[in-house]
Amino acid sequence: MSMLDVIRQAKESGDFGRFLTAIPYFAFLGLAIEETPEGPVCILPADERFIGNPRLPALHGGVVGALLESAAVVQLVWQSEAVHIPKTINLSVDYLRSARPVRTFARGIVTKHGRRVANVRVEAWQDDPARPVAAAKAHFLLG
Repeated sequence: MSMLDVIRQAKESGDFGRFLTAIPYFAFLGLAIEETPEGPVCILPADERFIGNPRLPALHGGVVGALLESAAVVQLVWQSEAVHIPKTINLSVDYLRSARPVRTFARGIVTKHGRRVANVRVEAWQDDPARPVAAAKAHFLLG
């Protein structure tokens, strides 16, 4: 089955499980999606493999960045008529506080969706969405 078919089926059924497992890095991270009235929320499970600083302990910044980028991609696919995975042009991450090795959530907001390029703002949090652990701005090439 092509990625095009996977995306279409996920959008039609509202079940992004197959979409997440079809992308190897999403599957490696063990991402899950919870649908909310505001849109999909990506969930990174607690996993010792993701600890970057065992002294604190804290999640590795690359894992947090990957969660942010993944949430942006999921938001674009969910919200738009896209049938292809958007390609990252750039991603700028602001690390706001140490992310503990617990379940971490992220949600993207599309701030501009053009014909060829989309801009997305993303926030990641753990216990309280009002206290994000990281935020990002990303630009994607569509189509």
